[in-house]
Amino acid sequence: MTALASAHPLASGRTASSRLVRAYQGDRPETTPVWFMRQAGRSLPEYRELRVGTRMLDACLDPAMASEITLQPVRRHGVDAGIFFSDIVVPLKLAGVEVEIQPGKGPVFAQPVRTAADVDRLTAVDPASLGDDVFAPIAEAVRLTIAELGDTPLIGFAGAPFTLAAYLVEGGPSKDHIRARTLMHADPDAWARLMAWAADISGAFLRAQVLAGTSAAQLFDSWAGSLSLHDYVQHVAPASARALSHVRDLTYDVPGAPAAGDEPPAEPETRNVPIVHFGVGTGELLKAMHDVGADTVGVDYRIPLDEASRRLGHVVPVQGNVDPAMLDAPWEVLQTHVTDVLERGRDAPAHVLNLGHGVPPETDPTVLTRLVEYVHGWRPE
Repeated sequence: MTALASAHPLASGRTASSRLVRAYQGDRPETTPVWFMRQAGRSLPEYRELRVGTRMLDACLDPAMASEITLQPVRRHGVDAGIFFSDIVVPLKLAGVEVEIQPGKGPVFAQPVRTAADVDRLTAVDPASLGDDVFAPIAEAVRLTIAELGDTPLIGFAGAPFTLAAYLVEGGPSKDHIRARTLMHADPDAWARLMAWAADISGAFLRAQVLAGTSAAQLFDSWAGSLSLHDYVQHVAPASARALSHVRDLTYDVPGAPAAGDEPPAEPETRNVPIVHFGVGTGELLKAMHDVGADTVGVDYRIPLDEASRRLGHVVPVQGNVDPAMLDAPWEVLQTHVTDVLERGRDAPAHVLNLGHGVPPETDPTVLTRLVEYVHGWRPE
């Protein structure tokens, strides 16, 4: 185990008792915490203004700009956490992979990875050889952000190994990821080496964020929903566990309970940095996604939260799962939907309200602000 530095927001106590961190650790606060995936981005006019003339990956690697973008929705909406502004392909770019994000299309790779020889070429760069200087822009962006957030926690972010591998094999976005799934079965040895490499790159990226000051870590598997449960467990879960092992050992202490009468005060309790695992279309994979080493499981909008909690054994905190399509519905419709999500979230030990995917770019920001206010004021009947 590795103890976080004493100045870290968790170790210093700034964020350890926040609504978000408490909920991630299964301690349900009176007020349900809320934040939104992709809350920092195209739905905000201040984001669009700031990004004029700057390419996406350049923005991610500019510490001052990445920090400002991360802070914008916290200021505007009053959410319970910032989510570090980045992209899942940033660690690949830092490792020397030629990738660009094309507007309207997504990440595009100069050299797709489709054969064992391609895997050898890619994995010749040992993730362990990437020094602190490689992740310096990321660490600096985190430090700038937590200095402004005060006692509001910042969540670290990284793409899961399967999503990174799927992009690398396909060479860009895909609807079915059939090339990736083919490589998985046609050459399982090459696939395993690719996944291990992706896990270490993603894990190192996430660890750099946590060490610099994030109070939680989220692993995001955009494309795991294309997999069967068998394929996920056999060919993907070990790599996701490997990625999370890079942060699973990071700990901090919280004070023990005060002394009662003549009793001595309780010993400090050591806790791990909370880990969230989220995937799109992964209702059938929830338990397996928890088993890789997550504390909280994110749920997309395709299954009700109480059913998700049942599949998780009613013992795992959940995050989600407002349907992003509802954000453009009349307020009464959205309010009814959110209330239903909140009620179903009571079935889990704790619940962090979020979307079942990201904020659509055309979303009216005032709706998100109103939604945060509603969630903060909501109490179960």
